Amino acid sequence: MELEPRRGTIYDANLKPQAVNLACDSVYGSPNEIPEKEKEFIIKKLIPILNVEESYLKSRLSRNKSFIWLCRKITPQQAQAIKKLNFKGIGFIKESKRCYPNSYLASQIIGFAGLDNNGLEGLEMYYDSYLKGQAGWAVLLRDARSKKLDLYEKMMMPRDGYDLVLTIDEVIQYIAEKELDKAFRMYRAKAASIIVMDPKTGRILAMANRPDFDLEDRQTINIEKARNRAVCDLFEPGSVFKIVTASAALEEKKVTEQDRFFCENGKYQVANHILHDHRPHGWLTFKEVIEQSSNIGTCKVAQKLGLEVLYRYIKLFGFGTKTGIDLPGEISGIAKDSRGWSKTSISAIPMGQEVGVTALQLANAISVIANGGFLMKPYIVNQIRDKQGQTIKSFSPIVVRQVLSPETSARVKKILIGVLENGTGKLARLTDFTAGGKTGTGQKLEPNGSYSHDKFMASFIGFAPAEDPQLAVVVVIDEPRGNYFGGVVAAPVFKNVCSDALRYLKNRENTNDVMAFHEVYSAD
Repeated sequence: MELEPRRGTIYDANLKPQAVNLACDSVYGSPNEIPEKEKEFIIKKLIPILNVEESYLKSRLSRNKSFIWLCRKITPQQAQAIKKLNFKGIGFIKESKRCYPNSYLASQIIGFAGLDNNGLEGLEMYYDSYLKGQAGWAVLLRDARSKKLDLYEKMMMPRDGYDLVLTIDEVIQYIAEKELDKAFRMYRAKAASIIVMDPKTGRILAMANRPDFDLEDRQTINIEKARNRAVCDLFEPGSVFKIVTASAALEEKKVTEQDRFFCENGKYQVANHILHDHRPHGWLTFKEVIEQSSNIGTCKVAQKLGLEVLYRYIKLFGFGTKTGIDLPGEISGIAKDSRGWSKTSISAIPMGQEVGVTALQLANAISVIANGGFLMKPYIVNQIRDKQGQTIKSFSPIVVRQVLSPETSARVKKILIGVLENGTGKLARLTDFTAGGKTGTGQKLEPNGSYSHDKFMASFIGFAPAEDPQLAVVVVIDEPRGNYFGGVVAAPVFKNVCSDALRYLKNRENTNDVMAFHEVYSAD
């Protein structure tokens, strides 16, 4: 007989359980022990309790077997109702069932385990070898009627699975999901993603997508809802990508903040293509080019840099490469070699076209500017530990490489603060904290390869507080309806998430404040 191990618990950063195993009953039948004349009566009584088809129970109980599962991992109410009937040949075996106390919260991150406690999605799958433990066994005696006797000849106890402690903070996760859901519904979007990251360490504090699903209701899950879009969906980022061009230009000393660029009053020909600004501009300083998100000004900066240099910085920022996060399904995105660029690529790539990125790569990129110039490896599990709380494995911040000098990152940071103060990101301004960021509105590609005029990706990337960033946030809204500009659709999500999350972090040392936050969010 196999002895089932207990699957490890998944905790958030504050040791709030997100996935636990609870004891439950599974009901079985012994068809050979049930008289034929009683089977029909038993089936009729079990149908409403187990909520199964009559044909299913008939098929199971008609087999020539001494053991057959009728229903695995039933509710206590179902078990109690069947036990009251006291049918001969119907028995119970204790098992454990995976439960998710927060249902929808962080559903695509946590993922889920199947009936036999094997991880099937998300962290449940990625860390399955740690979580599932090792089954034990027992050799036991039965009497002549095959009834188990409580006499064990040999036994090896199971080893329970290890627990995961995440970097995710349940409160910040709730804040992020609440605000993302608001925008997703308000703009009747196709999908949406948000990531909140500690820019100095790479720890993921929150990650969410819409649509989502209830972890307690596996019936409603489909691939569209289960997919963690933040790491496995590719899109052209639009103007948020201009931070790469701006950073490269300053690092390579090709421009200063006050250098002036003529933005051609909204129309600029590059090869056989006419590049437009979303509204006409004349002369703008380099700082104003980024603040006003001028495509033409950015193109002229990129032309000063040259193809090879721009491509090198795209790769330095981590685009076209997997971040290595400990989640399944991550893709590398697309950043084609500069040798394959066309004559018009120098006008498209600096403004976020002809490249494919993930939301996580954007979170990494804005963190470079927020943390002083370093590309960090993002991670979502803080430690793995046993049931006694002893650490089996721990994870620490990893610097992938230095992308920018501290001086350059500080200069870019000031420009991005100006985006919120004077430019396209005014709706992202916080009341009690300073912040910086960049708006983006990317046209989606149609099946024929042309850019759509009615399907957009609205995005915002930013950090706060500006003087000592604790949060790097990425918001992406896929095909918003009505308004589609990143500065209108995504920027307010950034503002609201940062305001609430920073207030929470500021008061986290105060136990009463943390409890108050949890009480409010639990009530919601």
